[in-house]
Formats: sequence, structure tokens, C-alpha cells
Amino acid sequence: MRSVDVSFQETAAVRRTESVAYSHFSVELGHIYAEDFGDGCRELARKFERIAVWAQAIPALAQRGLPPDRRPRISTCFLVDDYFHRFGSPREVIPQVQRAAKAHGLTLDYVARESSFARYGDVELAQLVVDTLVVEPPRHTTGIRPPLSETGWLSNGRRSPGHAGAPALTPPKRWSPPVESGDPRHSIFVDVELWSDEPQGRVWACALLASVWQMIRLGVLRHRGEPVTQPYRLPADESLPTDWDKLPAIVQLNRAAAPFCAYRTVTLMDPRYLPVELAVRTILGQVAVPPVVARQVAERATGEGVQLPVDLVDRLSYVFTGG
Repeated sequence: MRSVDVSFQETAAVRRTESVAYSHFSVELGHIYAEDFGDGCRELARKFERIAVWAQAIPALAQRGLPPDRRPRISTCFLVDDYFHRFGSPREVIPQVQRAAKAHGLTLDYVARESSFARYGDVELAQLVVDTLVVEPPRHTTGIRPPLSETGWLSNGRRSPGHAGAPALTPPKRWSPPVESGDPRHSIFVDVELWSDEPQGRVWACALLASVWQMIRLGVLRHRGEPVTQPYRLPADESLPTDWDKLPAIVQLNRAAAPFCAYRTVTLMDPRYLPVELAVRTILGQVAVPPVVARQVAERATGEGVQLPVDLVDRLSYVFTGG
């Protein structure tokens, strides 16, 4: 009787990794906060007035690197802060934002809510990103500082030495400056707090939630092979909910919109958020995208003649619209 080789594999080992549709550019037309709605939404109007001038250059930027006869796919989005400050309701806030944008010639394709990047359904998105971080111990350190999983702090290099655990009567260690990884000529050291544990529970930092947001826009975040959030296309006869928790993580407002995810992101924002975005780049510089996902995106881009940077942070662009 002929023998038959039988092998067994766990389902997770053969789980299919889903791909997503891509635009060439995902353009964020702003973070929307509670203070934007005071004084008759004048600050919101001023915000879109500033953004509209810069947004006119986006199509030309998106065209770069594409064949002359290929029109770039560009989608726009905005983010509402419903994590740190709850205000109004989707039914009243979102139409006001749309009207303010339209008054300056801007079309909003998608809206996302920030609280969904902490947790959406039964998936802890913020923790998902933390779990992808590959933190390389800086050279010439003793490991005296607790790991990221305990402290909630992530840096881009070697911190100044601490004095914890030094024996009694021991002379203090000589001070040495922090050093940025990569041996730059002059260091710009960054130490980022990813979360704080408070009486009401863990509170994720704005920088970490913004990192989740960028990874979703770039189409590289997966949970068990599946995209963690898919835009919900609001039917013409369906009203927006009155409760933020009942609003899907990402809602498609424009039925003719290009795909939400994109090969590159452009974020237009006020200069006061520059420190947060520096922290975002520090975080994304240490994220390990699953190889199968990285390969999917690279193959899709190559098939369209798009030269895609290997590092995530090199796919992010910003316009800080001050004045």
C-alpha cells in the first residue's frame, strides 16, 4: 500500500492577506477640533481659506513621475477629534465642515474619527501599531531603562544616562548628551510618549493615533491579513448618526471619490502641529510592515510605473499652512 504524506498547518499560517485599492495621493485637508466651531465657525473658515491656496498645487505634484497621458488619482480626507474632546454630533459637525470647505472650492471625499484609531470594534488599532515597532537597543547602553512595553516611551536614539539603581555613595555618572541613531553630524534627539496609564484607563497619545491614521491612509495596516478599516459609503437615503460611536471609522462622503488609501500622503495643517508630526515620523521610522503587505504595495506601484520609497516616512509629505 502506498504511503501518503499528510501535513497540517494552522489556519493563521495560510491566512490570505487582502489588498486594497490605491490612489496616487491621499490629501488630508485638516484635523478638525472643538475650537474650530466657536465664533460661528470662523476659525474653520479661515483654516480652509489657507488650505485652499496650497491645495491647488496638489494635482501637479501628483502628476510627477506619471506618464503625461495618465491622470493621477487623488482623494481628500479630514479627521475629527472625537477622542480627546467630544463635541456636537456627526449630523451637525460634518455638514458644517463640508460647507466651509466647499465655500473655498474644496471637496471632501472622506471623513474619519480619531477615536476609532484607538479601538475599532474588537481590534485595538493603537496596540496593533505598537506591536509592529522594532526598537533597536542603542549602542553602548546597559539596558537600565525599562523596555517600551513598560514605559510607553519611544526614542530615535540613545538617551542621556540615568542614575536609577546606582549603589549608595557611588559618584554620579558623568553626563553625556543623547545621540540620534544613524550617526548624524549633529543630533536631533526625539523622545516620544506613546501612552499614559490613568485612573480611567490607558490614554493613547495624539502622536500614536496620528501614526495609525497615516498607516491606514498608506494602506499598510492589517489585522490577521485583513484591512482594519474600510471606508463606509453612505447611501443617499441614509442620514449621519447623532452619536460619534455609531459613525463608522471612515465614511465616504463623495460618491465619485478616488480610493481612500494611497501610495503617498500629503497633510495640510497648522504649524503648531509640527512637533506631533515629528513624533509620528519617529514612530513610523521604527514600524515593521509585514513583508507580504510591503510586497503587495510595491508590486501595485511598480505596475503603474510609480517609484515608491521603501521607507514609510518617505511616503509622507506636509504643508504647514501658517499665516
